[in-house]
Amino acid sequence: MRAERTDLGMLKPRGLRHGDRIGLLALASAFDRPLFDAGVIELEKLGFEPVFDERVFDRSRYLAGDAESRGLAFKTAWEDPDIAGIMAVRGGYGSSQILPFLSQKELSETAKVVVGCSDITSVLTFLSISCGLVCFHGPMVTTLGRGAEFYDESTLLAQVMNPVSYGIMNCDELAVFQRGSTRGPLFGGTLTQLTASLGTPFRFDPPEGYVLLLDEIGERPYRIDRMLTQLSQAGVLEKASGVICSEFPECDEPTGEVTARSVLEDLLRQVRGPVLYGLPTGHTVHPMLTVPLGINVVVRGSDSPQVVVDEAAVV
Repeated sequence: MRAERTDLGMLKPRGLRHGDRIGLLALASAFDRPLFDAGVIELEKLGFEPVFDERVFDRSRYLAGDAESRGLAFKTAWEDPDIAGIMAVRGGYGSSQILPFLSQKELSETAKVVVGCSDITSVLTFLSISCGLVCFHGPMVTTLGRGAEFYDESTLLAQVMNPVSYGIMNCDELAVFQRGSTRGPLFGGTLTQLTASLGTPFRFDPPEGYVLLLDEIGERPYRIDRMLTQLSQAGVLEKASGVICSEFPECDEPTGEVTARSVLEDLLRQVRGPVLYGLPTGHTVHPMLTVPLGINVVVRGSDSPQVVVDEAAVV
């Protein structure tokens, strides 16, 4: 399968085409079957052929089957030349459990489009940081199943299909916590998974000068404080040249006295570059944008804040 490397050595996948087969994998929690079925229909409307086997419906307590089976399902889809891309079914919990069953060496030798978010951050971090592969922080099958108003079709299709830089991300809600401008490869995802990876063989260890993407849902401000403090003490924030925060829904104290936004703004002052808040990717109350991980972005913290995808994510 054709691939190409970025200036930083990240391997880009071949862009998807209409009619391509997309492997649907349950890598974490079990899921709602009607949402899954609706997501399959939505993928077909987008012009793809969703494929899956009965393992996707496995159940083990709160998980979509045992870890080894989920890891094998990923490995099988990755090695199948007829499957052009992979989309996670849902997040929840459990994707980090499959990492010991994946081979960094084997995965690093080729690239496929992989799309997911939330708990799937564990897999995206492994693919991007450990394996050097470009992947995508975007909607999952159950996201698509909720309807077209829950994901941004234009960014999804453009990022995974078009071998040109996307350019300015269309977002009118960006707030500037810290001014400045920077350019660097984007890495990150859900804060819980990033911090949980530290101290493991699959730790979040991005390169110097990267741009950090932070996303979360349902974590109270003191927990966000704890996790950001851990990232700081691990040297993760020190290496960042800028930060892009998503919307952090349901993360304020019930009284509203302390908000996630205020904690983020305060604790990210140590970052040496621009800090923006409100990009609707991952957990969002707006249609979810798809953004590439491992690709250079420009972050402008100014009176007209911008996030610009500065190179093509696929070939």
